[in-house]
Amino acid sequence: MNNSGAFNKLRPLSLLRQLSNCSESTCLQTLSNSVSWSIYLEQGKITYATHSVEPFDRLERHLRRLSHQIPLLTNEVRIQVRLMFEPDSHTQLIEHYSQSKNQPPEYQAIYWLISQQYLHSTQAAVVIQELVKEVIESFLLIKEGTYELTEPLSRMAKICRFDTEKILERCQIKLENWQSFIPHISSPYQRPYLLANSQLEEKDLSNLQPNLINWMKGFSLCHLAAILNQDEIQLARQLYPYIVKGRIILHEPDPPFDKLPKIFEEQAHFPKLTTKSIDTEDKVNIYSDIPEENIGTVEQLPEISTPPKADFQEPTISDNINSASQKVTAATVTTQKVHKIVSVDDSPTVLKEISYFLESENFSVVTINDPLKAVLSIIRHKPDLILLDLNMVGIDGYELCRIIRNNSMFKQTPIIFVTGSKGIVDKVRARLVGSSGYLTKPFTRAELLKIVFMHLT
Repeated sequence: MNNSGAFNKLRPLSLLRQLSNCSESTCLQTLSNSVSWSIYLEQGKITYATHSVEPFDRLERHLRRLSHQIPLLTNEVRIQVRLMFEPDSHTQLIEHYSQSKNQPPEYQAIYWLISQQYLHSTQAAVVIQELVKEVIESFLLIKEGTYELTEPLSRMAKICRFDTEKILERCQIKLENWQSFIPHISSPYQRPYLLANSQLEEKDLSNLQPNLINWMKGFSLCHLAAILNQDEIQLARQLYPYIVKGRIILHEPDPPFDKLPKIFEEQAHFPKLTTKSIDTEDKVNIYSDIPEENIGTVEQLPEISTPPKADFQEPTISDNINSASQKVTAATVTTQKVHKIVSVDDSPTVLKEISYFLESENFSVVTINDPLKAVLSIIRHKPDLILLDLNMVGIDGYELCRIIRNNSMFKQTPIIFVTGSKGIVDKVRARLVGSSGYLTKPFTRAELLKIVFMHLT
């Protein structure tokens, strides 16, 4: 087999199938439309797969699903993992994945969760299985690109291995389900909005969950599904009738998700791996036709001890999105309040930009341009999240954050530093005074919403 080359529409599938028949271990690295994919294989089995578009956003969504079963996997733990391991920019991620000697940072994060006993290796395998499937789904959609086979990472700890053919089978079924929504839905990263002038009757509104209506504020279908703890296909089916009627409109994916390949329009591009029907209207789970069986094995990790006992049911590697990510229940469908966000910055331009980005998504935004008066204003408004400029005249963000944290009312309130600094010293100091995260200037609307997704959903 060639160690490098280019492929056409059908090549990604055939390339992976060829690799699944090889006894050697390798890393398949692919570049298309400035996105880098890395698929790690050992003796024909997949050990991990990732791409450079927001890998920690992807990890967050799947850890969030699993957290419903694992109380140890709290929001604070997930944020800590992101702060510890996530590179600062998309460019750094591209460079990271272009160097085969580097272990993917989100894979390091998963291994850290195991080592710190937040996850058992079997539970980590459930997360990795879902990450691998999501990455392979986008990989199969690549129309043009270049690939290279590199030496595997000798120091990369093996957590689990998956049967390549079974992974491909599940990915193709998922893609065929997405194709049933063409031409109205072309990407799982499109962002649904309820049309402002749409006169929905009361009976129509009752068909949509209150949470779903309240969170249609710039989040993609994938993010909405994670917020609601629901399968993406099931969510798309709920929204589809309103999309067809024009009552819900879909905006194109935010950068960098717009770089990912869209769903093919021609069904013929995906050879059927199963003769079972996937078009049943009342089917709510895309894996209901697949027999419950293992698609992978968990590697032995003797240096990692069993985590402390907790009140949860341990999933097995055969668990798919049904079990690792429980379906939404009546208990999870509750009316969502409009979140209040306070932004403290001595720059009117920055405050105006933040207000524009967030108020258009129906968040309540309070702007404060005098940092010396910020504490009293914050106490009065009792925000759900605080955006705090790091460098202000009169008092810096570190001191203001420390003062806010000393008030028992705001011990758990997310405080995000908005700053142009990327230095590791600043980040360490920010953690010491109680900061929950960083938003680096200049920032995009998508980056601001990502912070909201992490801390408020």
